[in-house]
Amino acid sequence: MRYKRLYPISQSDVYDQTSGLIFQTLDKGLFLEKKRHTKLSAMISKRFFRRLGCCYFSLYSQPSLLYHFRNFSLWSMRKDLVLESALSRNRRWIVNNQIKNIILRYPNQVAPLKHLQKKFKTLDLQGKALNWLRKYPCCFEVYLENDEYHCRLTKRMMHLVEEEESVKDMQEPVFVQKLAKLLMMSMNQRLNVMKLNELKHSFGFPDDYVIRILPKYPDMFRLVNSSWRKSSMEIELLAWSPDLAVSAVEASAQKQGLEPCFSCSLPSTWVKSWQRFQEFNAIPYISPYSNSRGLEEGSKEMEKRIVCVVHELLSLTLWKKLSIVKLGHFKREFALPVKLNVLLLKHPGIFYVSNKYQIYTVLLRESYNGPELVHKDPLVIVKNKFGELMQEGLHEYNQSRYLVNLEKKRNGMNLVKAVRRKDGRAEMSDQDDSGDKLGGLFDPEERKRFYKVLFDEGAP
Repeated sequence: MRYKRLYPISQSDVYDQTSGLIFQTLDKGLFLEKKRHTKLSAMISKRFFRRLGCCYFSLYSQPSLLYHFRNFSLWSMRKDLVLESALSRNRRWIVNNQIKNIILRYPNQVAPLKHLQKKFKTLDLQGKALNWLRKYPCCFEVYLENDEYHCRLTKRMMHLVEEEESVKDMQEPVFVQKLAKLLMMSMNQRLNVMKLNELKHSFGFPDDYVIRILPKYPDMFRLVNSSWRKSSMEIELLAWSPDLAVSAVEASAQKQGLEPCFSCSLPSTWVKSWQRFQEFNAIPYISPYSNSRGLEEGSKEMEKRIVCVVHELLSLTLWKKLSIVKLGHFKREFALPVKLNVLLLKHPGIFYVSNKYQIYTVLLRESYNGPELVHKDPLVIVKNKFGELMQEGLHEYNQSRYLVNLEKKRNGMNLVKAVRRKDGRAEMSDQDDSGDKLGGLFDPEERKRFYKVLFDEGAP
């Protein structure tokens, strides 16, 4: 068969990436059928290109749709296996930490198992709570009382809880400074309590930080609720402290006697990234505690200020990392851009963006030496002990299950052997029985009776 191309398409005629992708596909696969179908094919192709033009126009008439179409890979970043291992916080640790907090809220720190089973849906867990808790015998103790299962923390676990509470009590001045710094970076020195609760564990704040901290420092903080709704409750800063308005970059530069600037920990082979970092670092450092109202949106100075704010926010966290989605909730308070992810990916020498566990996370590169933190907060040390205790319990559970399965396997093999022996003996007895029946013909008495019947003349 001979085919005729409907429309000569070349890639040089395409000026846009989107249209280039469309026309490349057409160039490869769009051909007409036989010559006798030229008229019909032309009519079909006319309708097709009309629809294609409408799609092309609608695509360019909606910038947001075009943006997502073009930049579907904007989240991608060259993976750093060392930092990926640092981000591999076990999801089991997070779930067990939440279960621990749930149990501590119950009277006498004892929770009925049926109540924990209902909470499992909120923890995105499936299956029975009893099976999950039994996997961590070093953390949780399950017992039966009045025909109902209950769960409480083990003695070792309670010891860690008490140690964590003592560390929080000692670090209360640190929490006050962190809260003051967050309010000083915000536009109006106010932060919504509901939004701040999403990041309280990242900054190390206790669950009751509003009740624990604010009443003790009435000269620094106060609660504001204009509409008398829980969602509109805000914390306001009353006193500005110049001593606290010093970022981590500025404090490090003062110790070294240098001008404040960022550090880059990228490999030397990343030549283009190093060039972009040096160009960006040449812009004068802008304090995240300074007022940004005089900066023009989209300018290099505004970008510098945003990077400084994100850097300072990450430096205040325990693990020097934050969820980008949760960080985006503070766009209005910290004057962050709408496309925050795009800005972070432009600075791989300062930040590392990962999608591990399908959670987009930004991490501060300079705070890590390999997979470990350079400076560990006392709360991080206590929480790591909890993770070690959890892994110890899980290892103990796996070992016990392995021994039980091994014993079952041995018992099963012995049972199979016993059944085979029994079947073999039954076959032998059947053979013996059949042999006795056949051998009866050769019995002397039986043979006499046989011949008597065969040759006896009086026999009928």
